[in-house]
Amino acid sequence: MSISLLLEMAVSGDPDRLAVVSDDVRLTTQELSDLADGGAGVIEASGCEHVAYIGAGGAMLPLLLFSSARSGRTFTPINYRLSADGIQALIDRLPAPLVIVDARYRDMVGSAGKAVMDSDEFLAAARSHEPAAEFPDPDAVGVVLFTSGTTSAPKAVELTHNNLTSYITGTVEFGAAEPTDAALICVPPYHIAGVSAALSNLYAGRKMVYLPNFDANEWVRLVDAEAVTTATVVPTMLDRIVKVLEADDPAGHRLPSLRNLAYGGSKVGLPLVRKALQLLPGVGFVNAYGLTETSSTIAVLTPDDHRDAHGHADESVARRLGSVGQPVAGIEVQIRDEAGNVLGPNETGELFVRGEQVSGRYTGIGSVLDENGWFPTRDIAMLDDDGYLFLGGRSDDTIIRGGENIAPAEIEDVLVEHAHVHEVAVVGAEHPEWGQEIVAVVVPVAGIDPDPAELREHVRSALRGSRTPDRVVFRDELPTNATGKVLRREIVASLREDDE
Repeated sequence: MSISLLLEMAVSGDPDRLAVVSDDVRLTTQELSDLADGGAGVIEASGCEHVAYIGAGGAMLPLLLFSSARSGRTFTPINYRLSADGIQALIDRLPAPLVIVDARYRDMVGSAGKAVMDSDEFLAAARSHEPAAEFPDPDAVGVVLFTSGTTSAPKAVELTHNNLTSYITGTVEFGAAEPTDAALICVPPYHIAGVSAALSNLYAGRKMVYLPNFDANEWVRLVDAEAVTTATVVPTMLDRIVKVLEADDPAGHRLPSLRNLAYGGSKVGLPLVRKALQLLPGVGFVNAYGLTETSSTIAVLTPDDHRDAHGHADESVARRLGSVGQPVAGIEVQIRDEAGNVLGPNETGELFVRGEQVSGRYTGIGSVLDENGWFPTRDIAMLDDDGYLFLGGRSDDTIIRGGENIAPAEIEDVLVEHAHVHEVAVVGAEHPEWGQEIVAVVVPVAGIDPDPAELREHVRSALRGSRTPDRVVFRDELPTNATGKVLRREIVASLREDDE
């Protein structure tokens, strides 16, 4: 099934439904479809083999996503926050691309050997160009996304039309949204969450309201102005939204239209989750876990899970608030040890997943699925007795101190519960005797000057002594990417500079 069919279904369901709101652009499903037809004609006429987009998103993301599909070309949104050299290096990895770029990033692209169009130019051409339409093979690659490269050079993940539509049709009911439902989208266009948001909300029948450049105050304003009923944010966004809501007059608004708020992209500290639940008791919270290679979400902690776990007297239920929930329909999971043996409940190992939405294929590398179709996520994880999935961080992040493997997440979960800690990242720094030492990098609560010895004792009292940080250092903020993932390499590099 081609992703372009999702748009055709939306048009057949209600051609006059408002589908996209982005600044002053407002498009019905029919208008989006007509533009995608014209956009496909523009792409076809260019003679390109691939479509790349560098920009902040908004209406351009669904337009280019469907225009590319209808022209039979693969689509790649690229991280506009990279340096000019970084952007050009990724473009150079794409075969004969047509590069669509927002005007503000035009100088970042260069011009040598590239077909380049400004976004406004493409939009104008799509309005008047002769339509083109192809029906690509469902097994053809529809989207290529570059991984964030937080621990290595970005890989080009290939997602077929079938991978993407399997995820959508397996997790979303067609046309299930109410006529007044609206989704606020502020995740980056080059992230799988941005792609899946465009597909899933269109398929469900929700108005898509775009906020290309996140600002917490504007996010709150748009929720009220557009009567937003559902939204997805990353942890750093959730933190800033909570701060805005806390600063409001208690008699003021509490986002009355909002029914569901999903968060994901990286780990969220439990104190922040609890605070959000308290501030918005009428909102259903969703923790969504997925990877680029799995076409988005593979496990969900539902609103009911949040309500049941929050403050529950039974510790086995309460601890689920720190999980990512249970696998979605169509996804199988296994936890394996280093020898490849499948582990049972409450045993920690590497997470492997399998399903129609799982790609596990990279340009220039090929498939990394094993002979039975299982994808190695490289995430450390554990399943409890009831099938709730708990993540322990990336295998690459493991600290090896004196020959003992230590998961940073285990220590972070303890430290973030301390009243003086707002955020924390635990990393391994080089040590001449132990190989690595444990360093806790802490962002204190505003106005607090924590005692490092007290924080170390806090960990020691909860975990065995070998997990106690050797050092505690303080920072004003943690370096993160656009989806809130902590850039541990930058932290380690900064510690090295401090020691020089």
